[in-house]
Amino acid sequence: MVKKKKKVLKISKFERLLYTFTFMLLFTSPLLLIFTKGTLSKINYEVEKVKENIVNQTKKNDSLTMKIDELVSLNNIQIVASNEGLSYNNNNIKSISE
Repeated sequence: MVKKKKKVLKISKFERLLYTFTFMLLFTSPLLLIFTKGTLSKINYEVEKVKENIVNQTKKNDSLTMKIDELVSLNNIQIVASNEGLSYNNNNIKSISE
């Protein structure tokens, strides 16, 4: 019987480094993708919360603006003046116009 010699393939350091780098890249790419998608989802959730807060604050501002307009109205001023014992005299009001 004749024994056949097995050929041993020698891998150079560069090839070993190349294989290691490729393996690491293939292993870390999905993990990095999952991490970035999770971060993006979290940021989108925070953006939606901020948008909701802006809408709520805008509604409050509109409500307060309406309340201010209501309190500044001439009828309200006359009612408050009469309740406090003051009289409304149109001649005492001076308008400044440019």
